[in-house]
Amino acid sequence: MLYIVATPIGNLEDITLRALRVLKEVDLIAAEDTRHTRKLLTHYGISTSLISYHAHNQKTRGPELIQRLQNGQNIALVSDAGTPGFSDPGADLVALAWDAGVKVEAVPGPAAGVAALSMSGFKGDVTFVGFLPHREGKRRELLGRLANEPRAVIIYESPRRLLTTLEEIAAVMGNRQVLVVRELTKKFEEAWRGPVKEVAAELAGQEIKGECALVLSCPEGEPAPEVDLTGHLMKRARESGLQGRQLTDLVAGELKMPRRPVYQAYLVLKARGRVK
Repeated sequence: MLYIVATPIGNLEDITLRALRVLKEVDLIAAEDTRHTRKLLTHYGISTSLISYHAHNQKTRGPELIQRLQNGQNIALVSDAGTPGFSDPGADLVALAWDAGVKVEAVPGPAAGVAALSMSGFKGDVTFVGFLPHREGKRRELLGRLANEPRAVIIYESPRRLLTTLEEIAAVMGNRQVLVVRELTKKFEEAWRGPVKEVAAELAGQEIKGECALVLSCPEGEPAPEVDLTGHLMKRARESGLQGRQLTDLVAGELKMPRRPVYQAYLVLKARGRVK
């Protein structure tokens, strides 16, 4: 059996009785960082053997772990914090296990995105994004697509990029409500909630430490219908011969969308040579 075990995201008390039992009983624990996980095990008096499984060794370590499972061992997969499979390589091992006919069982528990969502007070369905791309063009392209997302959005961000990300969200997605929380469940946990521009202004000049979780509220009013923005842009560019501001204004009006995300999508297509 491969157990997917959620571990605390900060406070070591946030672990289930079942998770502790499984970590004690399995033959091996595959950990993203064995030193980090050893602290958790030591705190609870667990002496199970550890082996590393992370982004840099998953291609070789994954098949090794599958072989151990097929030989009859029980293995628990843990990440540094939270639920494996969210913004870490855990999903790759789980996929290998399914392909190999190995049983997979979840031992649920903490997840930073879910914890932040519960604090936000934002209603509606939700979509999980995780960490945004580092490259500015890719990041703005994704935010442009999210501008028409009718659901609340969960994003993870590093402290050094937090302010830039908030400013880009305001520019591309509008001044919707946001919850920003850092150091979830830890001693110095802090949270800020309000319009994106106001939260960005409040955080400007502050030294933010610790990874952050952001929750963006649903857009105000009725959810916008899902549209193929890039496809519509290319189609109208061919049909009308327009480009730049004129094409952006035309498509924004037809789709009843803010002009900014349409223009961002246009710039991406232009850079790829798909429109003039």
